[in-house]
Amino acid sequence: MSYDMVIVGAGIQGVGVAQAAVAAGYSVLVLEQKAVAAATSSQSSKLIHGGLRYLESAQFSLVRESLQERALLLELAPELVRRVAMHIPVYGNTTRSPRLIATGLWLYRLLSGFDEDSEFSRLHRSEWDALDGLQTRDLRAVYRYTEAQTDDAALTRAVLRSAQSLGAELQMPAELVGAEHHAKGVRVTYRGEAREETVEARVLVNCAGPWATEVIERVTPAMKPPEVELVQGSHLLLPQSLNHHFYLESPSDRRAIFALPWEGRLLVGTTETVHQGAPEEARCLDSERDYLLGALTHYFPRMTIPRDQIESFAGLRVLPKAEDSAFGRSREVLFHANNEQAPRVLSIMGGKLTTYRATAQDVLKRLRPSLPARRAVADTAKLPLTP
Repeated sequence: MSYDMVIVGAGIQGVGVAQAAVAAGYSVLVLEQKAVAAATSSQSSKLIHGGLRYLESAQFSLVRESLQERALLLELAPELVRRVAMHIPVYGNTTRSPRLIATGLWLYRLLSGFDEDSEFSRLHRSEWDALDGLQTRDLRAVYRYTEAQTDDAALTRAVLRSAQSLGAELQMPAELVGAEHHAKGVRVTYRGEAREETVEARVLVNCAGPWATEVIERVTPAMKPPEVELVQGSHLLLPQSLNHHFYLESPSDRRAIFALPWEGRLLVGTTETVHQGAPEEARCLDSERDYLLGALTHYFPRMTIPRDQIESFAGLRVLPKAEDSAFGRSREVLFHANNEQAPRVLSIMGGKLTTYRATAQDVLKRLRPSLPARRAVADTAKLPLTP
C-alpha cells in the first residue's frame, strides 16, 4: 500500500493534519497506538481561548490566530464549543493593576477584529457578592470577558470523523516500528494487532505529542532530536462549588490558574512542572494538588473540599528546553524536519488545542515541496464538526 501521508498519533494535532490533508486531496493513513485523544488531547484545561496571558510575552500573532480560530470553532462546532463568561478579580496585591488588565482586554478586542465575543465589562461592586463567595477583602475590580469551553477529547474525535468522512484511514492499535526516508518518500513499518505491516508514503508526519522524540529515534537515516522538554500540567476535578468561571493569579508565584465549572464538576488547573520520567508516568503530584487547592481556597475561603472527592489528571506539553520558568516560554508550535526545503519526515510538537486547524494548514505549506499536486475536495474552514 502507498499513501501521500502517514501520520503518527491521533491527538488533536494528528487528526487536524489528517483532516487538512484529505480536504486538500491527499491520501492519508493515521497510526494510533492506544486510543484517539489518549494523552494530552484529553488532559487540557478544556478551553478554546485566545491566549490572553500570551499578550504579556508579546506573542501577538499567536493571540490573533487563536482568536480567529476560536471564532471559527464556535461557528463550526456549536454542540462542542460553547461561550463562557470568564471573570478576572484584581486585588491590591495582584501583579497586574485594573488599568493593565483593561488595557490587555482592549488589545484582545483589537486583535480579534472587534468581534462580538471580544467585548468585556467591569463589574459593579453590587455584583461582587453573587460571585460564589469570592474573597472581597482588598478586591479592587472584577472584569468579565468571553472565552469558550469544550470537551477536548470529543472535539478530537469529531475532527477525526470529519477526516474519515473525506477518506482518511485509521489503524488502531498501531505502533510505529521504524521509518526509513529516502529521495522519493518514506518506508513506514508499524505493528498492528496481528502482524507488522509496511507501507510507502510521500511524507511521514510525527504528531506523537510527548512521545515525538521517541518516534524521531525510530527514523533512519538518523535525525538529530530537537532540544525540548516535557512540562506537566496537572488539574483537579472537585465537586462543583462554583457557578462562575474564573481566571485567577496564584498567590504563591503569580501564575495564571483557572477555576471552571465543567460537566457537573469544578476543574482547577494548571501547573507547570518539568517531567523527567516516561510520558505514560505523568501523574498529578501531591505538591501540585496542594498548590492548586491553596490557590483556590485563597480566593474562596469559605469553600470546603472533602479530600475523598478530589480527582486529578496530568497532561504533558512539549516546550523548548530552557533554564527559565515554563510559564513564560513560547507556545508557538515547534517544527522539526529532516530537510527544511523538501521534508520527508516532519515532527509537530507543542501547539494549542484552539489553533489545531491553523497548525494543520501550516504543516501542508511546509510539506508542499514533497507532495504531488492534488485537487482540493473541501475547505476545513467550512466543515462542520458534530459530536
